[in-house]
Amino acid sequence: MLYVGIDIAKEFHVAVVLSQTGEVLSGPFRFENTREGFELLLSKLPTRDPEALLFGYESTAHYGKNLGVFLLAHGFHVGILNPLQTSSLRKTNLRNAKTDSIDALIIAQALSLSLHSMLSNEPLYDALWGLCVTRNNLMTARARAKIQLATYVDQVFPELAAFFKGNLHLATSYALLKVDTTPALISKVRIDTLTKRLSRASRGRYALPQAQTLKTLARSSVGVDNPALTLQIRLAIEQVELYSKQIEATEKQIDDLLLPMESPILTIPGMGHIQAAIILSSLRNIQSFDHPCKVLAFAGLDPVVRQSGNFKARTTRMSKRGNSLLRYALILASHNIVRNNDVFHTYYLKKIKEGKSHYNALSHVAFKLIRVIYKMLNHPELTFSLE
Repeated sequence: MLYVGIDIAKEFHVAVVLSQTGEVLSGPFRFENTREGFELLLSKLPTRDPEALLFGYESTAHYGKNLGVFLLAHGFHVGILNPLQTSSLRKTNLRNAKTDSIDALIIAQALSLSLHSMLSNEPLYDALWGLCVTRNNLMTARARAKIQLATYVDQVFPELAAFFKGNLHLATSYALLKVDTTPALISKVRIDTLTKRLSRASRGRYALPQAQTLKTLARSSVGVDNPALTLQIRLAIEQVELYSKQIEATEKQIDDLLLPMESPILTIPGMGHIQAAIILSSLRNIQSFDHPCKVLAFAGLDPVVRQSGNFKARTTRMSKRGNSLLRYALILASHNIVRNNDVFHTYYLKKIKEGKSHYNALSHVAFKLIRVIYKMLNHPELTFSLE
């Protein structure tokens, strides 16, 4: 077996070919991130036998995806390496040097030590994972926009948050701020107009008494009358609403891909579609994990053990050295399942009685959930009852 280590960059990659004995057979050499560059890579190989070659690169950014698809299309085997593992190998070198050529050589050495996981070409899971990441990014961006909006409103109309019971992010408050953004504007608007606006936006929850209270607050407000902040409030609302529309469109596309799969994990009470999509697109082929503990470690939910001689740490923390989005999905799914299933709820209460914190108990529930998911995905023909 020959090992082809590739250091990935945006425009150029560096490759080196290593034999089983550790001898450099070819390279290091550079090639472009183009079809011509990929063909140059193949021309530098001592052989083109797919069974005699193992390509590999680190799972960083997105620059290696096109190369991975190209190699898989040509029948080659491709391994993906965790940067933490290659970094550990690099530190074993006494010389404190880091270059593209050295990195390519270290990646090839890591391949020879079987520290990789195999890359597979699965367009459906790729698309589903991409949508899950996009949704997560949109959720983060919307949360940031909401925080910024609250910052602006606290300067212009600090009493408004209390009027809406601490939640500015309502359709009613947005409808109000789009038109009457400042206390000065609210105090000048006619009471019947303000009442109608609030009632329509809140579907009758806010009426004349609330409109009168709001006008009183506006007249005595200590807010800053700043045209720049007024514009920023309106722009922030537009951003939040745009992100919400994009999140809704993304979730619909996720459902369009997820539901035809008819995965058995969708039958777990409390398992949401988004959590199921993240779990399935992260794990992909469950056969690549020979034990549920490896799924736990892949998500970064495994405990960090500290022991030396007679010393053993009394408490442990989760490693968080894994797929952060999968970890989030498993914890959120566990939270929902605890509320929808007696078995999981009882197990959660048991951990709480043992002195575990809420999130610590949820992490134990997550491992129990992983065992159920592992079983269901390995035996989809079986029907599992969680009652």
